[in-house]
Amino acid sequence: MASLSGALGKLLAPVMNVNDLGIPVALIHDTIFRILFNEGEVNISRFSELMGLHPKPVDIILSQMKQEYLVTVAKTGSLGSLSFSYALTDAGAKRARDAMERSQYIGRMPVSLGDYTKAILLQTKGRIQVSPDEVKRSLANLILPANFHRRIGPAINAGSSLFLYGPPGNGKTTIAESIAQLLAERGSPLWLPDTITIGGQFVRIFDPLVHELVSDADKSVYLDSAVEEGQGSKLKVDNRWRLFKRPSVMVGGELTMDALDLRFEPTAKVYEAPLQLKANGGMFLIDDFGRQQLSPQQLLNRWIVPLESGIDFLRLDSGQTMEVPFRELIVFSTNLDPGHLVDGAFLRRIQMKVAVTGPDERMFYQIFQTMCRHYQVEFDNKSFIHLLQKWYRDSNRVMQSVHPRDVIKTVVAICEYEGAEPRLSPQLIDEACISYFVDLNSGSDLSKTAASVT
Repeated sequence: MASLSGALGKLLAPVMNVNDLGIPVALIHDTIFRILFNEGEVNISRFSELMGLHPKPVDIILSQMKQEYLVTVAKTGSLGSLSFSYALTDAGAKRARDAMERSQYIGRMPVSLGDYTKAILLQTKGRIQVSPDEVKRSLANLILPANFHRRIGPAINAGSSLFLYGPPGNGKTTIAESIAQLLAERGSPLWLPDTITIGGQFVRIFDPLVHELVSDADKSVYLDSAVEEGQGSKLKVDNRWRLFKRPSVMVGGELTMDALDLRFEPTAKVYEAPLQLKANGGMFLIDDFGRQQLSPQQLLNRWIVPLESGIDFLRLDSGQTMEVPFRELIVFSTNLDPGHLVDGAFLRRIQMKVAVTGPDERMFYQIFQTMCRHYQVEFDNKSFIHLLQKWYRDSNRVMQSVHPRDVIKTVVAICEYEGAEPRLSPQLIDEACISYFVDLNSGSDLSKTAASVT
């Protein structure tokens, strides 16, 4: 795990001084107004919890707002101002309505773009190193050619880009998912903010579909290890930062160019971070590359600069442009011919290109046996030879790794429909294949085959 020593430890330390938060105070004021508008009376502990700030700067800001007659003390306590509860004054209520017009955001306060950039660069400056054994274990659920792991492992360690290509149904997406899982397990977790601020605007990075929090137990182990490294016995972290597993973002044919730029949400009136910003420190998979709503060339042009420089450029609706780090393994996966999708100049920018082809007969046999065990169907060699001969050799069909699973699932469904125990037989294989390989023969030939199994 990444150490909290040095620059990163200083960056994540709790902030006691308002001026050291690195964000416009107006954003804090507006958030306080919105919280009070929604909840009525709120104590400092509650403000601190919602906003991810230490109680001290919250107390200072509320005291200033009280002096300006924007808030009033609704309740006092025995611990001085830190135990006060506050409510809006009439003037404060007007300011709160204005704040609600500007944005609906209530949550952890953002960190500055500069602090976010520093944190990402500090946490990704050392490459994740995986061993052959680790890569082989991550791919153990797939039947792949010998030494296939040697083509994947170097790409993970390089941490830049990977191009997976080959016919459908042979495990490209599963390979990418295994890479993402390996990154999450092998890579140290990341300290990330929920939001950052750019040009006085909230930009939401946290996405519950992408970011998985490290458990409290694992976080305690992580913080304890930092203490053992000499960080002190009471190590604390600014609550605007939370500890997450390495993220993975996977998109397919639904990807649009809008998803790769800052998107203003008109209801919440905050910006949503683009997908590549959410994937920082992890993996970004573009599955079914070439089938997106935008052309391959548009998509490739979008990635040329980030792939070479490690920097991406984003623009607010106001026209303001800013640099953000681009530190992730980007994976392109396609069923289409790469020669028809991309030019040589782009392929040169992708460090590793890996073909994921269909299995040979030996691998197909292994996959079929594995699927029989998975679906608890007794393997029958006669049925397998019948499948191989009639539905592949005789018809010149190209084998795909997904076929054994789908054929066996269909056989199981047929048996369950009959109220019989799942089993294999040449007749059941034919019936399943007729349903599965709808384009095998011409209509007349298919009718004859169907008649022979009824």
